[in-house]
Parts: sequence; C-alpha cells; structure tokens
Amino acid sequence: MTALLDIRAARRDFVTPEGGRVAALDGVDLSVGENEFVTLLGPSGCGKTTLLRAISGFEALDSGTIHLQGRDLSGLPPFKRPVNTVFQSYALFGHMTVARNVGYALEVKGTPRAEYEAEVAAALEKVGLAGFGARKPSQLSGGQRQRVALARAIIAKPRLLLLDEPLSALDRNLRQQMQIELKALQHTLGIAFVFVTHDQEEALTMSDRIVVMRSGRIEQIGTPREVFRHPKNRFVAEFIGETNLFAATVDRIEGDLALARTAEGIALHLPATGRKQGEAITAILRPTDFTLAPDGIPGTVKRAVYLGSDLHLIVQPTAGGPELRVTVRDGAAAPAEGAAIHLAHDPTLIHVLDGG
Repeated sequence: MTALLDIRAARRDFVTPEGGRVAALDGVDLSVGENEFVTLLGPSGCGKTTLLRAISGFEALDSGTIHLQGRDLSGLPPFKRPVNTVFQSYALFGHMTVARNVGYALEVKGTPRAEYEAEVAAALEKVGLAGFGARKPSQLSGGQRQRVALARAIIAKPRLLLLDEPLSALDRNLRQQMQIELKALQHTLGIAFVFVTHDQEEALTMSDRIVVMRSGRIEQIGTPREVFRHPKNRFVAEFIGETNLFAATVDRIEGDLALARTAEGIALHLPATGRKQGEAITAILRPTDFTLAPDGIPGTVKRAVYLGSDLHLIVQPTAGGPELRVTVRDGAAAPAEGAAIHLAHDPTLIHVLDGG
C-alpha cells in the first residue's frame, strides 16, 4: 500500500488543571493509503480528535512527524496543508446562500466567475444537492446541511479529507443513510478519508481499516472484520460490539477441536490449533454466534428484548457465572422470559484473545 499519510511517534501532552501532564497522543504510528477510508475509533478522551487536529494543523505535536505525500507538515499552518476538515457542527455561514458557502474558498482566491460557478455546481451535484444553491442553510434539513459542509470541503480537491464526528447530530435513520452516501462519495472522489467517531456501527459500515484507540495509544489496526472477529485484546473485544467473555481452561484435545471449561463447568469447543491441555484462555463469542438447540449450554432466559428482525436475550447459565448476551432471529418459536433453553455454538467462531 502506498502511504499518502505517514505519522511516526506522534506525541502531544496537555497540562491538567491540577498541574500534571496527560498524554493525549503517546507515540502514535499510522499510515493511510491513497484512496483509503480509515476510521479513528475509541471512547471520549482516547486521542482520536487530537490526532485529527494534529494532521490538519490545528494542534502542534510535542514530538514526532507527520508526512503527506512525503512532505513534512511540521510548521505548516492549516491553510497551507492540502487537507480539508468537515466538523461536527458543519460551521456554515448562515447569512450566505448554499452556493456561496460551498464556493467560499474559491471566492477568497479570486477564482473567475465562470470557473467558480462551474466548480460550485459540480460540487453540489456530487453531494446530491443540485438546484439547492440559492437556499440558505436555515432552509435545509440536517442531512442537507451536512452535504453542504462536504461540498465545501471537497471543492478545493484536497488529497486528504478529515471528518470529525460529522454524523453525530443526525437522527438514526438519516445517519445510516449518510454512512452509505459518505462511503460512495469517497469512492467517487478517489481521495483518502480519515474519519473520527465513537460509534462502532459507523466504523464497521464505512471503513477500509479501523484504528482502535485508548488513552493516546493505538490498540489495534485492522479491517472491520479483523477487529470484530479477531480483537487483539480484551479492551477491543468489549469496545467493538457486544461480546461474551469466558475465562476457561483447556481440558483436553479431541482431534481438530479442544474442549475448554470455565470454573463453573460450562463446556466450550474451539479449534485445537495452538492450544495445549491445561492452558488458561480467555475465549469470546459474539451474541449472534449462539443458536438455540436441543442441547448445549443450559440456561434460563432472564430478559427478552424485541429488536424487530432480531430478539436479544439475556441468559443466565444454569451452571452460574456471568449472564450471556444472545441474539436470535425473531420467530414464532422465540423463547419467552423464564424459559429454559440450551445454547449451541460453532467452534470455529470462538476467538481466543492474545495473552489469554
């Protein structure tokens, strides 16, 4: 992969109100390829927005380097960097028309009128707002204002577009629609996107790669499937979607499978590759990895939550231990609260966390 953006050993410290120091970025290394959609994902305070601001030039690093197309960005002010940022607040000029908002950067540069109008029309067309140029931002919906912000960001043809939680103010249905549209727009434009969010669904839906961050460090970088199916550690496993964690010990090896048991006696079958008898492991199963079956892990349905196409169950294993989260397809045979059930699982879906 050709690196468009290359970040090495990025560090940024902030002074706390008590006079101490906290590392918002603690030795971050990251490369972003040409035309790649990379999402920075993590809880509040993990450093994702600080990293985005460092790339854009709104935040100076204490140490480390940021290169774009091989050019060192150190010391370059934001307006001289070939990147643009789309903010959560949209930051539109309320007194200007949509067209003037979109073309403001061209207007400041003194772009000839014919070229200016053509570029504005093309940008609005790309975001699905052709014919909206004469309106004011107050006459648009939230999703339309977000498209105006995108059009304004892409009109300068940046090599890299930075997006700081741009969908968080939208309602759920519109947010899901915009997720699909953003990914399609990125593909059409052929430029790299670095997207910041704390919403796992957004990250999984749109990203080529996800960068999971915590306390100024990168915990894991991978495709959506990699971070969901093969989390590197407990933090990633619990942060990316719901999960069931089992502390267990490998009881015996049975051909291609290993049998592991929890302290309560819950039996789990998993691939034998790399496993040893007596080994302590931490295994994970996602809620959708379970199926209702005549035998398996016995338990009682403590709560059943209807989610439309799915039914989410909270199940207390008969043997004891933590409750299990289970998602099954909705149907006439869906168990009710208080029902006794058995849960089966596909051994190949169990993932053992690195380091147990």
